[in-house]
Amino acid sequence: MKKKNIFKLNSVVLVFLLAACNSSSSTFESSDVEANNENSEEGVIIAETKESLGEKLFKDSELSRNGNQSCATCHNPDHAFIDDRINASSVDTTTPGAVSLGQDDLSLGDRNTPTAAYAAFGPDFHFNQEEGLFMGGQFLDGREPDLQGQAGQPFLNPVEMQTTKADVVSKVENKYGDAMRHLYGEQIFDTVDSAYDAITESIGAFEETDVFAPFDSKFDKVLQGEAAFTEEEQQGFVLYVLKRKGNCAACHPVPTALSEEHESVFTDFTYDNLGVPVNHLARSVNGKEKDFVDNGLFDNPAVDDPSLKGAFRVTGLRNMAVTGPYMHNGVFKDLKTVVHFYNTRDVDGAINPETGEEWQPSEVEVTKNTEELGNLGLTDAEEDAIVAFLKTLTDSRYEHLIP
Repeated sequence: MKKKNIFKLNSVVLVFLLAACNSSSSTFESSDVEANNENSEEGVIIAETKESLGEKLFKDSELSRNGNQSCATCHNPDHAFIDDRINASSVDTTTPGAVSLGQDDLSLGDRNTPTAAYAAFGPDFHFNQEEGLFMGGQFLDGREPDLQGQAGQPFLNPVEMQTTKADVVSKVENKYGDAMRHLYGEQIFDTVDSAYDAITESIGAFEETDVFAPFDSKFDKVLQGEAAFTEEEQQGFVLYVLKRKGNCAACHPVPTALSEEHESVFTDFTYDNLGVPVNHLARSVNGKEKDFVDNGLFDNPAVDDPSLKGAFRVTGLRNMAVTGPYMHNGVFKDLKTVVHFYNTRDVDGAINPETGEEWQPSEVEVTKNTEELGNLGLTDAEEDAIVAFLKTLTDSRYEHLIP
């Protein structure tokens, strides 16, 4: 499944970044979502916007069935918006679960929870006629076209928040009714569906704020001439972009100083089967049938092409160093393992450093990408350099979490 680079890598970026390596660094100051205080027609001060209401809804655990799980539970703002909780699918007592635990403290999913950071920059799910590829959407299979759709699913998911639209709407009306009516009109609670749509729109609006996307990593500072790569980071960057080496930029294009924000999250928003093996630990504790196969994109109702079985959304790389475990099923603990997998997946006798055994076959073997990864010929030091570069993509407020 050969991939096309949707966003062409500007050759100037290499020169620009290398030239910037003598610059000084700057610091990041975080800011919260600010409410837009305006006088209403009645002269009452309303300190609420869709974004600020969405933040409250995002963090409110009372909206789940038993009142003990919020959106922030699985997308922790203090940990790059991932689920950093330990559970039965964790490989050890310090690594977050490969998959997430439901609000009943029993149910476990089958896919790793993606970070919600920078999710707003993905295009709506669609088929790109020019490239002949599916692109965009939310979730790892693109089954929801946009953020609003994504925000609505976890409430209803029987493995996640396990509730109903009616219950969510009732709780929101009791707690946030005045704000909802101010923002969406007095009739907003006339139907459950209209109120639920407004709730998910507000959460989506919060996810579009700078809280989720500060663009203030070391990489950004280098790009702006405010910081310098170390020698190892610079080497990793070169290896990352070179076609005859890592060629990571084929699917994770590098932004330039002139790139738009949606071009700056290190993904081309397409789908690929990387040949990732089954996470047997997760399957052993989540109750999936032995013959279950996660077909990824092919299970999206909009997709019927068997060649797309096993393909998952190409993730953005911002905050990659602090969002493990990795891959769509959380099968790898360390970022170095991911790079080693890309490098040696198809090399005879190559060893998974986390298991001490050879790489296992992929869950969907027949459609895996064999043209762009699997035998890159990188040395161990070159793998380390790429990891060092990837660490520079970490938002300032999460740098303390880098292993």
